[in-house]
Amino acid sequence: MRLRHRISLIAGSGTQKCPAHCAGPCLAISTERRRTSLIYLDNAATTFPKPNRVIRAVEKCLSEYCGNPGRGSHPLSLIAAEQIYNCREALSSFLGVEAPERILFTQNTTHALNLAIKGLLKRGDHVLISELEHNAVRRPLYRLGAENAVTFDTFPVVGLPEEAILQGIARRIRPQTKAVICTHASNICSITLPVAAIGAFCHRCGLKLIVDAAQSAGILPIHLKKMQIDALALPGHKSLYGIQGCGALALGEHFLPSPLWEGGSGVDSRSEEMPTEPPERYEAGTLPTPAIVGLLEGVRSLQEEAPDSIAKREKELFVAAKERLLSIPGIHVYAPRQEGAVLLFNKQGVPSVAIGKQLADRGICVRAGLHCAPLAHQALKTPPDGAVRISFGRYNSLADLDALWKALRAE
Repeated sequence: MRLRHRISLIAGSGTQKCPAHCAGPCLAISTERRRTSLIYLDNAATTFPKPNRVIRAVEKCLSEYCGNPGRGSHPLSLIAAEQIYNCREALSSFLGVEAPERILFTQNTTHALNLAIKGLLKRGDHVLISELEHNAVRRPLYRLGAENAVTFDTFPVVGLPEEAILQGIARRIRPQTKAVICTHASNICSITLPVAAIGAFCHRCGLKLIVDAAQSAGILPIHLKKMQIDALALPGHKSLYGIQGCGALALGEHFLPSPLWEGGSGVDSRSEEMPTEPPERYEAGTLPTPAIVGLLEGVRSLQEEAPDSIAKREKELFVAAKERLLSIPGIHVYAPRQEGAVLLFNKQGVPSVAIGKQLADRGICVRAGLHCAPLAHQALKTPPDGAVRISFGRYNSLADLDALWKALRAE
């Protein structure tokens, strides 16, 4: 499929030219409109806007010290390396990780999950995943399954209490079961999994627990050691408020997967093999220093917030949005009792992509479709074309929800 046609499918029926290099049709808007009238409700994809302190930190890195960390003894390299260590330290403290060295920087959450999954599993292994998993978990396992290397089963989550979820996991365990892989919070609704209880269960059963924290890191409390998580994958650019370009994999005390790829690490260059210890064992090639610096500043900004304040504020927005949406005839909200940062809905008789396009035309940013999570949509029983997702961030307000309500009523 040609690039322009793919972009057209993603954008719906948009006809304006994309301001990026692709030159295809998309939902292009002017810079002035972005600054003044855009209502951004797509924070589950990436948070926007970024805090000014994050922007300033990235600009300072790019203009003053963006050397290649670990690749020289000159000041630019050393300062960059120090900032990267500072970010490891901040993340390890924020996430309850044993040591900064067990924070591995990756391209994104998907890269981190691939590293954890493919670095752990061997031929003949079996794993369990929840019915809410993103393609970042589903596709690596399908690939391993197609190679006759690994098998997996899904366990139910939607509408179930904690004990029933644990029973569902227990019933599906085989002698070959190696791990449980699950999301902490769904990317299409506000359902969360009882990760601490699952961690304790896995520990008792001798199973590893890999957690996708793409939608929870920065919103929900996470403590790797207390929750008995073996590997936690997270993005820098979502609710940690860094920029796009880096993610991380946090390793538990007894989890050392095989490297996903090999290359230069800045240390032990004579060896034909990767170093034996983290983080260098896993970080082949140049790290994205500006993105890591942005992540560091984002984490620092969150550490200054009152505990649970962001989650509380986003739940309040969820309740307000749900009330407004359900007052409109034909609107259906999925998993309405699960209150959090993400709300999924449809309008009877209107395709989700059409709603997304109509809202975009009014300057309201949402995401429609399957959200790279067909398993989750199947579990929630959405139509084949999916549903419309709105997702909240620290800069959203009730005024944004009023505008959304008015736009949907007008259609």
